[in-house]
Amino acid sequence: MRRSLTLFARTGITLAIALALFMLFTVASMVNFILIPLAKQGAGDLAALMVLSAQTWVELPPETRPFLEQELMEEYQLKVTLADTPLPRTTSLLPFLHFLEEALAKRIGEPATIRACADNGVWYCTDIPMGGRLIRVSFPRERIGARPPTAALLVIVAGGVVILLTTLLLVRRLTRPLASLCDATSRIGRGESPQPLPESGPRELATLTRRFNRMAGEIAELLANRTTLFAGISHDLRSPITRMQLALEMLPEDTDARLVERLRHDLEQMNQLISDTLELAQGLGPREAEEVDLRDFVDNIVVSYRRSGAVIDWQPENCCLCSLDTLALRRVFVNLLDNALRYGDARPVEVRCRCDEAGACISVLDRGAGIPETEREAVFRPFYRLEASRSRSTGGSGLGLAIARQLCAAHGWSIDLSAREGGGTDARIHIPCNVRMS
Repeated sequence: MRRSLTLFARTGITLAIALALFMLFTVASMVNFILIPLAKQGAGDLAALMVLSAQTWVELPPETRPFLEQELMEEYQLKVTLADTPLPRTTSLLPFLHFLEEALAKRIGEPATIRACADNGVWYCTDIPMGGRLIRVSFPRERIGARPPTAALLVIVAGGVVILLTTLLLVRRLTRPLASLCDATSRIGRGESPQPLPESGPRELATLTRRFNRMAGEIAELLANRTTLFAGISHDLRSPITRMQLALEMLPEDTDARLVERLRHDLEQMNQLISDTLELAQGLGPREAEEVDLRDFVDNIVVSYRRSGAVIDWQPENCCLCSLDTLALRRVFVNLLDNALRYGDARPVEVRCRCDEAGACISVLDRGAGIPETEREAVFRPFYRLEASRSRSTGGSGLGLAIARQLCAAHGWSIDLSAREGGGTDARIHIPCNVRMS
């Protein structure tokens, strides 16, 4: 599934696209309505000056031409000489030269060609027919040194960068409280009690943060009250159950053994139900992590089950070393293993372990009746049971998967159920961790 972008990233991309479109529109408008008309006007003025200079140079006596040449060079950076060699074959892509060629063609009545000449730097020259001769008029690159397109582009780019950075900074200031709020919400979902968030920033965000802090406090108080309530109920229930067990053991020896065994079994179920309910109410936060070899971890549990007669096919693929809370993982794994053995129609259960760049995955697969797709999320709810395959006659309190989901959420893991090819259920524990192959 494609990972969604953050609010900051979405806003930044939207602003960048909008700003890029605005800049393109601005550049197109400036080029069409300002830069091109200015360039054509400048080319027309320069063409008129070049034609007039050539005409004046032809009409003057030869002895006075040096004075004109000097004045044109000093005042207008134009060099006027008699064209005694062909124009160079070099060309230039400057748009201004194209406009200048058009302006010269209009004034002399025939096509004009401007070429790049190497004369103390980069010069441009053209031959103008005047008085039956070709007069070469040259000008340096600096003569057309004004660069309106470059200046406009620099202004637009600099302005765009400043506006974009300022906008992103402002958006960052607005989205940072939302990111903190999202993180605090996730921590509450994992059963933690986050510190109150700073109630600062714009009025709307400050109000939202204030109400969130109040809600988080109420949730923490509610959970504490729930734990206290369940602890009290558990204590109150276990006292008469203990007395009943004691009375059961003191029954006469001629009492029906099957009745005694049924009563003992019912009392054990009640005790287990109370323990599971209290465990779910209390929750289990993350404990200190320790490095563990998942191959040895799973192998030890599987061996203990095999000693009790369970048929388990244990297939380690490429297990690894992970740093995690081993007690929590043991409780989640054992819960899945118990379910697979209890509801697997007495057929062998498979256990697999696999590690890759994303982390570790432990799978427990059975060949039971399976769980309908519409029920796979519901079975993680407390006390939820599937009537067809999870009847009370098979045992269980209906809290095992709820406790497993709670433990996984508290440690940043995930647990999911899927249909197994050929029938049955594939239960997987996904553990993000820095993988080191064992």
